[in-house]
Amino acid sequence: MLWVKAFHIVFVVSWFAGLFYLPRIFVNLAMVPAESAAERERLLLMARKLYKFVTPIGALAVIFGLWLWFGFGFAGGWLYAKTALVVGLIAYHFWCGRLLREFAAGQNARDHVWFRFFNEVPVLALVAVCILVVVKPF
Repeated sequence: MLWVKAFHIVFVVSWFAGLFYLPRIFVNLAMVPAESAAERERLLLMARKLYKFVTPIGALAVIFGLWLWFGFGFAGGWLYAKTALVVGLIAYHFWCGRLLREFAAGQNARDHVWFRFFNEVPVLALVAVCILVVVKPF
């Protein structure tokens, strides 16, 4: 089970790297002046590639997490809270995909300040998940 745990950690860290950086690209996209088509296309290309890259990584993080869950059992309130946060992160990931499609279609209605706050969601989730997993407060 240590190999499973190690791969789970690797994929979680990699997935979070994407969840941290993709919304940062959105901040930059929201700030691109209308006349900067080349900059907009470059940022869209980066965002598309990153989203396509981290989606299977996120799936692998979840798969290895489920493997650990079934291997060790589902016990403790902390694990229910962690599972709820993971479900929220999966929703956040797909919301990023939706936002990317809106940017690509030229339909983004949010400003860069909104995306700066949106960018902090995975940071807060990571802090909470780490505390739940390490401290197991309940």
